[in-house]
Amino acid sequence: MGIAYFTCSICGSTYSSQEVQYTCPRDGANIDVHCDFETAESKPSMESILLSSEQSIWRFAPLLPVPDPGYARTPLHQVGMTPVYQPETLREQLGLQQLWIKDESRNPSASFKDRASAVVVAHALQTQQEVIIAASTGNAGAAMACMAASVGMRAIILAPRTAPPAKVAQLLVFGAQVILVDGNYDQAFDLSIAASQTFGWYNRNTGYNPFTAEGKKTAAFEIWEQVLRKLDPSAPPLTIYIPVGDGNIISGVYKGFQDLRSLGWIERLPRLIGVQAEGSAAIANAFLANKDTVEPVHAVTIADSINVDLPRDGFRALRAVRETHGTYIKVSDEEILQSIPTLGKVGIFVEPAAAAAFAGLVKALETCQQDPGAPVLVLCTGSGLKDINAAIRSVPAAPVIEPTIQALKKVIYG
Repeated sequence: MGIAYFTCSICGSTYSSQEVQYTCPRDGANIDVHCDFETAESKPSMESILLSSEQSIWRFAPLLPVPDPGYARTPLHQVGMTPVYQPETLREQLGLQQLWIKDESRNPSASFKDRASAVVVAHALQTQQEVIIAASTGNAGAAMACMAASVGMRAIILAPRTAPPAKVAQLLVFGAQVILVDGNYDQAFDLSIAASQTFGWYNRNTGYNPFTAEGKKTAAFEIWEQVLRKLDPSAPPLTIYIPVGDGNIISGVYKGFQDLRSLGWIERLPRLIGVQAEGSAAIANAFLANKDTVEPVHAVTIADSINVDLPRDGFRALRAVRETHGTYIKVSDEEILQSIPTLGKVGIFVEPAAAAAFAGLVKALETCQQDPGAPVLVLCTGSGLKDINAAIRSVPAAPVIEPTIQALKKVIYG
């Protein structure tokens, strides 16, 4: 489809794709990419997408601002079309009429962030970039390193020195140049932008590069195809629970549903629920106080993927929830840890950030913020293998026994 124009998410200024690269020159706010759905001579065809044999985000290339870059037999072409599960025991346990879990661990680097990185790398190829840099606590960096490796592009990752070792190892295995910063994510973020400005490297940062949200909106397209279009139009709207750190996932998903409505493929937007850890709840705090400005916090949570002091996409994350009649929910680290084995018992292994979304659903039901009769989807954004230490903390230790049938019988039967 290509880019029609950019608009600033706060001041509304409009720019051509030649005038701006990252954020609004006037106020530094995030910019939205607009594809020309409304006035294009040849609109994307719903039928051609539904009949496509492509099983990746590039199935939706007509709805994206970058063309399919090719590389058909690489991880770049295996991102997306992740499964949606309907665990009946979990649905019954929660007392819901309909429940779906969308499992993003099936992406090549095992997280939702592959969607953003695939589109960013496609744009980097289109604009002939040679080096791409990002700040990351792990998942975004791993996604970028994986996508860059698949096309032979140099990747540099700045990660806080506290990032989980499993995630740092993944960055290194993918061949990225990894530099640990003696500071937090926000400091690594600022350093990466300074490096881009100094060395001319292309910056992938979430909540800074506008193409990250364009990649993340593909989850909305899949939810539409897999779930939304099959629902009874007279039923309550689909409610989607999304973990929120810097705000870019929820704003990207919202953007995807907006695009679908612009095309006339949906009449109403799903209700979006943002879930934040209590120790990293800057956006939820602003929402619950009915403010438009997101104030930074000193973030501390076990869910490192959503552990952010100053969310870089907070304004759009607030807008996404307000305009879909959703809300924000805060969950404790203990509630997050409890959700890991709950999902595990139906065969879904998630990291703490993904478990936070499910914990938000549980709390919403307990506090009567969720209609049990409404259809519900939980977006689980990353694999439990990303943070084994958290998984270990979430379950009792396995017993150690002597290799005898008597010892085994005692453990099993008491």
